[in-house]
Amino acid sequence: MTDTAEVKTANMETQSALPPEETERLGTEIVAALKTVFDPEIPADIYELGLIYKVDIADDRAVAVDMTLTTPNCPSAAELPHMVENAVASVAGVREAKVNLVWDPPWDPSRMSDEARAVLNMW
Repeated sequence: MTDTAEVKTANMETQSALPPEETERLGTEIVAALKTVFDPEIPADIYELGLIYKVDIADDRAVAVDMTLTTPNCPSAAELPHMVENAVASVAGVREAKVNLVWDPPWDPSRMSDEARAVLNMW
C-alpha cells in the first residue's frame, strides 16, 4: 500500500503497559480483521483500499480506528463503521473498539495498495 494505516499505541511518549510483542500481535490481528471488511459495492477490502488511516491501541486495550469512505455520499456510510467496529472488537484481547469517521485528508485512488489495484483493474 502506498500510504499504509498507522498502527501504534496511544501512549507513544511513555513506556506502554502492554509488552511490545502483545502490541505487535494485536496490531497484526487487527489489520487481519480489517481485511475481512469489504465495501458491498467494491470487491476489495477496506484496508487495501486505503480507507483505514490510523489504528491506536491504548494501554487498556481499547482500540480507536480513524477511517474514511471513498466519498461522503457512500451508500454504505451507515454500515461500514459498524462492520469495522465489530471486526476489531472480535480480535482476542481487544477490550473495546471505536471508529472515528474522518474526511481529512480526503480519500483518493492513490491510497490503494497494489493488491486492490489488481482486483479493481486500476493500473
